[in-house]
Amino acid sequence: MVQGDRVGKALTDAPHVVGIDDTTEFVVDLRPEPHHVGRPPHVPGTYERFVKPPMDRISGMVFGVLLLPILIPLMLGTWLTMGRPAIFTQKRVGRHGKPFTVYKLRTMRHDRRQEQVPFDGEDRRRVHKSHNDPRVTQYGQFLRKWSLDETPQFLNVALGHMSLVGPRPELVEIVEMKYGGWQHQRHQVKPGLTGIWQISDQRQELMYQATHIDVMYLDRISFREDMRILLLTVPAALGYRKNGF
Repeated sequence: MVQGDRVGKALTDAPHVVGIDDTTEFVVDLRPEPHHVGRPPHVPGTYERFVKPPMDRISGMVFGVLLLPILIPLMLGTWLTMGRPAIFTQKRVGRHGKPFTVYKLRTMRHDRRQEQVPFDGEDRRRVHKSHNDPRVTQYGQFLRKWSLDETPQFLNVALGHMSLVGPRPELVEIVEMKYGGWQHQRHQVKPGLTGIWQISDQRQELMYQATHIDVMYLDRISFREDMRILLLTVPAALGYRKNGF
């Protein structure tokens, strides 16, 4: 299995059986668990095939440009408080299980893994953001609180790696260590900047423990549903979350 930044290959078109390369590919099995037996493979509708992709790319470019006056000062703040680089890159699992590079503003000190900083919280290889992690700077906590660290991901949307709405991109290590067969159904669509998980009360759970929410989204993909999620993302980012389903 891959570790860290080793890039896996895209899945084959067959939705149930996936081969594995001896050197670069990790296992991505789309076979359902018993309680998901009988669920057919996801078939994209007209909106998902012809409307959502160009809408995502255009929105990614437009918002990327509009947010530059905000992003540049945020990057400057990172340089002043944590040094360079301001942008943090990390491998996440995308559509069809293919890893891609996600862009974020740094929130932790430079070379934090080489620093002897005591921390008894959950391993970062198993969670995305640990509360009260002493490795996160005060400025980094500000960025995380308002989700400003994810602003550079509009570039991922413009490049076609991500969608505005979809399952959040999972860490490669978590997919390798934690995911069961049925959970990979979420990888049949592009990951998103926001999704049902972000606007629901279950956001307090770890992402891999709430995969059923992402699988549910596959049955609800539509322009109306995406607009609903986008609208509810604003109050959710401000701390006012509700059960969106």
